[in-house]
Amino acid sequence: MKVTRIVLALILFSHLQWTSAAPGAGLHTWDRFSKLPYPGDKAFLYDTFPDKFMWAVGTAAYSVEGAWEKDGKGKSIWDTFTRGGTRVSRGDVGSDSYHNIKGDLRALQQLGVSHYRFSLSWSRIFSNGTKESYNEKGVEYYKSLIRGLKEIKVQPVVTLYHWDLPESLQSLFGGWSNSVMVELFREYADFCFRTFGTDVKLWITIDNPFVVAWHGYGTGVVAPGIKNDSDLPFRVGHNLLKAHAAAWHLYDDRYRSSQGGQVSMALASHWIKPSRTRQENSKACQCSLDFVLGWFARPLFVDGDYPPCMKRNLTHRLPSFTESESLYVNGTADFFALSHGPALSFQLINDSLRFGQTEDLGLRMLLYWVRAEYNNPPIFVVESGWYGSGNTKTKDAKHMYYLKRFIMETLKAIRFDRVNVIGYTAWSLLDGYEWYREYGIRRGLFYVDFNTPDLKREPKTSATFYSKLIEKNGFPQLPENRPAQGVFPCDFAWGVAANSIQVDTIPTQFADPSVYVWNVSGNGELKKVSGVQVPPMRRTHHCADYGIILQQVSDVHRMQVSHFHFSLNWSSITPTGRVSDANETLLRYYHCFVSELQKVNVTPVVTLWHHTGKLSSLPAPIEADGGWQSEETVQAFADYARLCFQWLGAHVKLWITLNEPNDEDLEYTVGHQLLRAHALAWHIYDSEFRKTQGGKASLVLHMDWVEPAFSFNREDVEPANRVLDFRVGWFAEPIFGSGDYPVVMRSWLQQRNNIDLFNYHLPVFSEEDRLLVKGTYDFFAISHFTTSMVYDGVEDKYTFKDKLQVQLISDVTWIMSPRRNSPVVPWGLRKALNWVNSRYKGVPIYVMANGVQEDIARFKDSLRVYYLYNYINEALKAYTLDGVNLKGYFAYAFSDQRDPGFGMYGHVQEEVILKSSLGHYKNIIQHNGFPAPGTAQQQCPHAPVHGSGRYILTKHPIVGFLTLVSSCMLITVCLVIYYGVKRHKLITKK
Repeated sequence: MKVTRIVLALILFSHLQWTSAAPGAGLHTWDRFSKLPYPGDKAFLYDTFPDKFMWAVGTAAYSVEGAWEKDGKGKSIWDTFTRGGTRVSRGDVGSDSYHNIKGDLRALQQLGVSHYRFSLSWSRIFSNGTKESYNEKGVEYYKSLIRGLKEIKVQPVVTLYHWDLPESLQSLFGGWSNSVMVELFREYADFCFRTFGTDVKLWITIDNPFVVAWHGYGTGVVAPGIKNDSDLPFRVGHNLLKAHAAAWHLYDDRYRSSQGGQVSMALASHWIKPSRTRQENSKACQCSLDFVLGWFARPLFVDGDYPPCMKRNLTHRLPSFTESESLYVNGTADFFALSHGPALSFQLINDSLRFGQTEDLGLRMLLYWVRAEYNNPPIFVVESGWYGSGNTKTKDAKHMYYLKRFIMETLKAIRFDRVNVIGYTAWSLLDGYEWYREYGIRRGLFYVDFNTPDLKREPKTSATFYSKLIEKNGFPQLPENRPAQGVFPCDFAWGVAANSIQVDTIPTQFADPSVYVWNVSGNGELKKVSGVQVPPMRRTHHCADYGIILQQVSDVHRMQVSHFHFSLNWSSITPTGRVSDANETLLRYYHCFVSELQKVNVTPVVTLWHHTGKLSSLPAPIEADGGWQSEETVQAFADYARLCFQWLGAHVKLWITLNEPNDEDLEYTVGHQLLRAHALAWHIYDSEFRKTQGGKASLVLHMDWVEPAFSFNREDVEPANRVLDFRVGWFAEPIFGSGDYPVVMRSWLQQRNNIDLFNYHLPVFSEEDRLLVKGTYDFFAISHFTTSMVYDGVEDKYTFKDKLQVQLISDVTWIMSPRRNSPVVPWGLRKALNWVNSRYKGVPIYVMANGVQEDIARFKDSLRVYYLYNYINEALKAYTLDGVNLKGYFAYAFSDQRDPGFGMYGHVQEEVILKSSLGHYKNIIQHNGFPAPGTAQQQCPHAPVHGSGRYILTKHPIVGFLTLVSSCMLITVCLVIYYGVKRHKLITKK
């Protein structure tokens, strides 16, 4: 019999050698993923999983069962470990699943899973670890659970050993450090296969042997808590592998043919990124994975031996397999059972196993690495998920969105990377005892109140999410997720925004008094004549004298936009705050700039005052006299606005009084004054300038979208609406709505003042001020950059907004930009536009700034290209599908020089660089949106429109050609005459 087994093993071994991947084949994983298209590859994938995909949830016996001494159960090493050292909590009760099978089954039914992974407690079945200590009541508990699962049509996935070794085996033999454990584990496995195997088709022998060996017998972080012997973990790992192989061969020989199941070992791993993009760093990452995952996976799936990296680094410390042992261990896994998440294998604790590299949450890359390294085995993700704090109750946003991320990455691995993933297990079904973290974190989809006698189960938001996901078998694409096709109206304003323009009021032409000689016969250079200067020229300066204006206007014109939005500098125009002391030189410069823009059919959009946060942009004397708290500042702003209308109004048809004044850090009294200042300026334009200048005026409100973190019921929406009222309604409602602050805002602040004694007081509008402010708009303008989510819970004190009692979070599946807390969420713009339209029906809306920050050195700015395409497409949906009265879109920003990291023009020293995004934006403008392929070109009038229109003066080709020819002929004639006269003079002199 033994000879036959060895022959079969040799055949299997040779077959595996033929089909397995080359050693270290996973090394190309980092290079492959570094070359995938960015950011498109990071975008969320809307798709579904393969048919018959296994959706599972899991638990571990010691975490949830409780009843640690009941009905004949023996002590485990965790019962002993939690009673020693600095441990303060124990899993004696856990989630009390031993007494609550019905509650667990109800939770499983609510989720709709197809599989439930749970572990057997060895000491509940054999109280002292051997078959002589058989405990019938413990066995009946598991039989009852499996019967219950069968009744609700949920398949069991049974783990034989999830870290809770019988204490007697530890005290008698030293636990897994003793090779006697191989036969003892085989004996235990034999009983379990025989007793439960008829109803169990998927078996896990040992969970996460890395944690058992490295942290149980190395660092001492988990039971049995042994440390100080650096070689012991590797001897333990050796025994774990042999014990697993013994159980697998037992099942293969005695039970497979009758029971038809499969057996594997659950291997857990982190993912790791190179700290630098050098080959040596990738090799270090490979070695890190080998020390954690490859330690057990390579013997099972490749060649029955340890990874070369381990053998090189550990030499004599690592046990060696005999030839027969290698044959015995190799191939003893029917599928790859992969565990991923906040287990101790992920948080390595000991930096030595990182080899100088960085841990990461990349499940997709890990799945691909397993595929490459181990010849594309079927992979069952048997543990995955994240956690919330111990204080988290049923609103576990962090856990839910990490779960979403890991499932989405699994889907990408299947669809994009051809990884054979057959199932996914969310961890965990219930809150329970979380090992070395005790009750400090919660990983359950169901909330357990440990302070109540019955430990009732209550579904968390993550449970609702997971059940909906299972029901849909993934993330099917909805119509609103698909790109829209269509075009904007002919008069749509395409613009670009800049916080400010470059100002140089010294004319660049005719300003140099030096005399130069043109070296005609040589290289054509101009040579300065030293000591000679011409008398100053007496001529009127023209706008063409400002080379810097011509350059900026030329760059704007090159973008083919119809509008350019920039801000004036109040403190430079009136340094003292009094218009009588205005800097007329600067005003002339601004006048030249807007007039030159108009000459190339670009409409200037001018902001009078741009809020710059804590950096004051008020004239210094005004700031010193109380800033916006003072009534004099409001009047000074009105005078300043009148001055600007007088100087620039002939060329400016769109005015912005205040840009983004709705800074949530501003005091409400300041906001009140800003509203009055805006209203006074608007009324001045309306009564004194509108008739002659024909322009429009409003203000720009910062409006990043706020999404409910959960949308399972109506109550989830309330926190998001509250935040929007405070951020946007604060300024919008007095102007565009009722003439007063939002009702929600007033009532919330009154409530907080009464309860918490905070000084949150909204000013009251007098009837005069209400009439002054209400209706002071010609359009609704927003700047929009990103989206965040909120809910009324507390999970992270650093992102909890106390005043509004909301928790801010981001969906970790969103594409993250380099700017902190600014993910790329295109659909947020559409929702923001619809919010404005629903509140203030039919109001004309401009998106006055929309953009993303990117590394200024990236001239091939692929993130910005992606951002512009998708955000503008969402704007098109708002216009075409939702009926939003959208009038214009302004990309932010014009240049890195004025708006670092946001520009579509880059700069290297004196050279101006056109980034990739500029060309893509031009292409969208040229097509006026996203016309469907094959559709006729949009027919728009070609008349030149000065002011608010978007059309550039066009000429028929023949007219342009004749004009060019005529100009060339005229220049040629003039040159002939000039040189003819000059030659005649020279001859006459001779």
